[in-house]
Order: sequence, then C-alpha cells, then structure tokens
Amino acid sequence: MDRIPFPDDLIRAQQDWHTTYRALAVPRPRGATELRRRLLHLSVRIHWHPFWSTPDGWSPAARMELRRRAGGQRRTDAA
Repeated sequence: MDRIPFPDDLIRAQQDWHTTYRALAVPRPRGATELRRRLLHLSVRIHWHPFWSTPDGWSPAARMELRRRAGGQRRTDAA
C-alpha cells in the first residue's frame, strides 16, 4: 500500500488512544473512570476526523494503516 498522508493530529490522537488503552488494560488502573472517558473522547475524535471523508481516507485499509503507523498494531508476517 502506498503511504497514506495522514494529518499529524490524527496520528497523535491514535497514538494517545493506544497509550490510554494500555494504561486502562493494567490490573486495577489508577483513575479508571478518567481513562475510560479519555478513551471515549479520543475514539470520537478519530472516528469523526475530516480525513475519513477525503479520497485517501475512504477505505478500511486506511484505518488499519493508521493503527499500524501509530504503533498500536504489531505486524506478524509469516515468513
């Protein structure tokens, strides 16, 4: 896949989402309510970002590429 020109704020929001998710995933996280609220807020920002209505953002592959590029998905290529 060609490099998709994601806006910086969208990449940052996805990175923050992953960081928040990891913080919430630990046993008995501190400030769980605030973390859940932050995760929801970031989810909405990412989902409704104007980028998704552009020609580059219409495909499901673009969403997967964003997650990969933001560091939230590890590639497991079978050799």
